Amino acid sequence: MSDFYDKIYRAVRQIPPGKVATYGQIASMAGNGNAARVVGNALHVNPAPGVIPCHRVVNAQGRLAPNFAFGGDEEQQRLLEAEGVEVIDHHVDLKKYQAAALADSP
Repeated sequence: MSDFYDKIYRAVRQIPPGKVATYGQIASMAGNGNAARVVGNALHVNPAPGVIPCHRVVNAQGRLAPNFAFGGDEEQQRLLEAEGVEVIDHHVDLKKYQAAALADSP
């Protein structure tokens, strides 16, 4: 696992329950704002799904991951809704649920 993946996983762990972050937001926190696709790749091979809450990461429009690695978008929706995040038509309202002030992850 690369050092950048480690930074991604640290950043994702900072997303509080009931909030989401975008792939780009996580990429920026990990030190490379242009690496949103790398974030997706890292989350797809998440070594600790129960510890690293990858279900809290959505795309820039708030859309759930159609290929959520741990049960598909229906499972991602179930996990988010269990935390109080409203999901409508596989989308999350970023204005309402996006975690705004996450610390940069060195």
